[in-house]
Amino acid sequence: MDNKERFLQIYKELITREGSDKLLEYLEKSDFFTAPASTRFHGSYPGGLVEHSLNVYDCLKDYMERPRVQETYNLKAEPESIALVALLHDICKVNCYRPGTRNVKGADGVWQQVPSYDYIDNLPYGHGEKSVYIINGFIRLTRDEAFAIRYHMGFSGTEDKRMIGDSMEKFPLALALVTADMEATFFLEKNNK
Repeated sequence: MDNKERFLQIYKELITREGSDKLLEYLEKSDFFTAPASTRFHGSYPGGLVEHSLNVYDCLKDYMERPRVQETYNLKAEPESIALVALLHDICKVNCYRPGTRNVKGADGVWQQVPSYDYIDNLPYGHGEKSVYIINGFIRLTRDEAFAIRYHMGFSGTEDKRMIGDSMEKFPLALALVTADMEATFFLEKNNK
């Protein structure tokens, strides 16, 4: 099963609230399944975005099943919420990447052009908040889901650090998603450039 098939299987099985079919149509008409996850960092290759989304799902699901996490934070999320925030946290990147080139110095010291991506955002609404905005155009997010997606960049974003910390404290799903996103990005995808 390839990444698109696996994504569709999880999505259709777990994300069933009103409007989810229209959101899936939107994804299938977009470049979500062929887009990279970034311009030149993690997942910077065709299909990197869907692969990253699945990695975040796997990490978040694992994190949420840890007894200590459930006991300490009394953190219980429905399978639909876990799938929704993990699979769609980066929907803001849909239709934003264009193939291009950049210059890099080769091992021989000679500059050469290599394939890369340019990020062109026609809806510059931020990162997490843009994902929340797009999703809410199709389905209604819970408050926990909205805050988790909004602040999934954690302290690596440019927001007021107090707001990020307050959000993670008030909405533990946000902390869980940040953790899963970082684990996927820096551990699972570190060598997949």
